Amino acid sequence: MLKLSRLGLVLMCVFSQVNHAEEETWPVQPLSARDQLEQQFSDDILQQKKARQWVHEVANDIAAIRYVDELADLYQSIGFVPLWQDTFTASDFEQQLRMVVLSNVSSDFNRRYSLLKHYKQANDWRQYDLLATDTLFAYMSYVEGIPTYGKGWLFGAGVDPQLPMPSEATLSRLYNAIDTERLRFYVNSLKPDDENYTRLLLAIDALEPAASDSWPGFYQPGIIRLGTRLRDPDALISILEQLGDLRDFEADQIRAAGVRTYNIDLANAVKSFQRRHGLKEDGVIGPQTRQWLAISPQSRIRVLALNAQRTRLWPSDASSLLVVNIPNYELSLWLNDRHVLDSKVIVGRPSRRTPLMTTNVSSVVFNPYWNVPMSIMRKDILPKARRDRGYLHRNGFAVIRSWQSSEQIPIHTIDWRIVNAKQFPYRLRQKPGRKNALGLYKFNMPNDQAIYLHDTPAKSLFAKESRAFSSGCVRVEQADNLAMILLNHSGVSEQRVNQLKARTKTKTVGLSNKVKVQVIYQTAWVDNEGLVNYRNDVYDYDKFVAMSQNQELFTSLYTE
Repeated sequence: MLKLSRLGLVLMCVFSQVNHAEEETWPVQPLSARDQLEQQFSDDILQQKKARQWVHEVANDIAAIRYVDELADLYQSIGFVPLWQDTFTASDFEQQLRMVVLSNVSSDFNRRYSLLKHYKQANDWRQYDLLATDTLFAYMSYVEGIPTYGKGWLFGAGVDPQLPMPSEATLSRLYNAIDTERLRFYVNSLKPDDENYTRLLLAIDALEPAASDSWPGFYQPGIIRLGTRLRDPDALISILEQLGDLRDFEADQIRAAGVRTYNIDLANAVKSFQRRHGLKEDGVIGPQTRQWLAISPQSRIRVLALNAQRTRLWPSDASSLLVVNIPNYELSLWLNDRHVLDSKVIVGRPSRRTPLMTTNVSSVVFNPYWNVPMSIMRKDILPKARRDRGYLHRNGFAVIRSWQSSEQIPIHTIDWRIVNAKQFPYRLRQKPGRKNALGLYKFNMPNDQAIYLHDTPAKSLFAKESRAFSSGCVRVEQADNLAMILLNHSGVSEQRVNQLKARTKTKTVGLSNKVKVQVIYQTAWVDNEGLVNYRNDVYDYDKFVAMSQNQELFTSLYTE
């Protein structure tokens, strides 16, 4: 147990000194019952003022303290006794705080965590108790703010260093937990109740021993294939071993054999490494594989911790769920807790990012028209129409008077030589057909950014490893299977689906069983086989704080 009872003893001494200092030296006249009650009330108020003054004085000595008045209110409500006497509760809270610090999204939490460690090591339990409680307020506010602000905080902006106090409802739950002696349960409720979060924490634990050592550099240039002589085989073996792609006994066997060339055992380990990093599994070490091999355990731990925090944004709490993970270029579908489909996808290019969102699939459109967004019309299509007057006609585009009208403007009546893309007064629509950019299916999802899933005629692009090519919408390789599965789930027969596919007419079919959709951004996760996966940070959302800025703090975290 933390010796936090000293706090209470100090307060008792404060109260005792106050009472002795105010003793009168002349005879005291007998008091009436009412006078006695008023005197007792006055004494209680004086003691409370002295105790609150003590809280303020101690808090003012701690630079990280922010919620001084609220601290005084809380400690007064619990009789000015220590809050963190239970070591298990304190440890659970420190562990959660440490995960936020490892993610490096908040300079404020970084500072708070360092101070808590300092006070703990110095056995300064008064400062520890007050700072831990103040930090709990900040952490509660952080957790409460994630649904609203998380897409900024965890994707480039960092957490607001001036977090407000938690809401009254959230504070009420804390006070109730304290009153019922269930603070530990409350603290544990603040972390994500999500299997993906737990898996990422275990991955961090497994990687931390490697993070405390120097990372071997593997700098051999050029393409490394079977039979290539290795300049530093020990470095490659050590990297693959520490990251789990070579088991310990396999690494020992390779070392014992004195291997100096790139052999089949190393190539198989590299294939495992490539698979976990979304690379082509050819066992050949080229620029991309070499780049991933160079990433240290410290950097990997930060990415794991960051993605653990991101799980707060998209809990897997629905039995039927469609997930698009942008960095993995993949869609996964679960229906009634059963995994029914995986499909490659194409997402928005970095200059036209696919937005993160939670919505649902509301309908499937067969043979859709494509109402071209204004930005795409101006940037992509109109420049082509100016260069090639037959482009619009060949590709099935019609010029429509406005978004409020369906009147067509004959293409030949427009002088395309003088068209100004920024001032073009009309809109474009592409008719259904094999050249339609949406393919045979469009999957409507209610959102304010006009983003949806759709088929595509450009199937060859799915063969590429990196697939950030679109203007924001998500192209689905297995759109045909996705349409069939979603419609069957809503009671539409396979025969009816095939009839709609065979027609050329546009038809929208609503889904009676709408499926929740999460468009997420996870650059690291642990799969069902227990393998830690990493993906390229295609939108640079992971890179908002340089690791070197907090290297001393991070080094201390790995050596605890």
